Amino acid sequence: MTNPFQEQLLKAGIVSKQQVQKANKEKQKKKKQQRNTKQAVVDETQRKAQQAAKQKEKRDRELNQRKEEQARKKAISAEINQLINSHRIERNEECDIAYNFEHQKKVKRIYVNQDMRQQIIKGKLGIARIDGRYELVPRTIAEKIQQRNEKRIVLFDDTQTEVDENDPYAKYPIPDDLIW
Repeated sequence: MTNPFQEQLLKAGIVSKQQVQKANKEKQKKKKQQRNTKQAVVDETQRKAQQAAKQKEKRDRELNQRKEEQARKKAISAEINQLINSHRIERNEECDIAYNFEHQKKVKRIYVNQDMRQQIIKGKLGIARIDGRYELVPRTIAEKIQQRNEKRIVLFDDTQTEVDENDPYAKYPIPDDLIW
């Protein structure tokens, strides 16, 4: 399997046997390197494909977790709505006293009668938010709602809050019967 051109040069005496052998060895080395580089290129593409598959799998897992979280929140919200609707305390035309309260750093208003107002102050009733409006619910139901989502409920405790030592109005508590 020798090259006919090499044989002609060897017969003519232009090249020696060592030079022909050296050229053949270099040629074989180049072929071997080419085979190795092709294998390296194939390995590189496989590695990139595996890496892309892992990234896609990770993204898919994150999307599934987000969807599950949204579904869980939606189920909790539906459960809270059902609790509020089934246990809310009916208010009628007799509820003409405006009761102001703070919810999420905003002052809100609900109309109640005198008995409801006293129960709210004593902590026996809570105020729950549903579809942008507020409803009165018993304390036990309010606590259940608060366990599920504390942003949807306002509870009033009869415990005193801590007063700042530097507050100049600490000596003057706000009376419970104050109507603004």
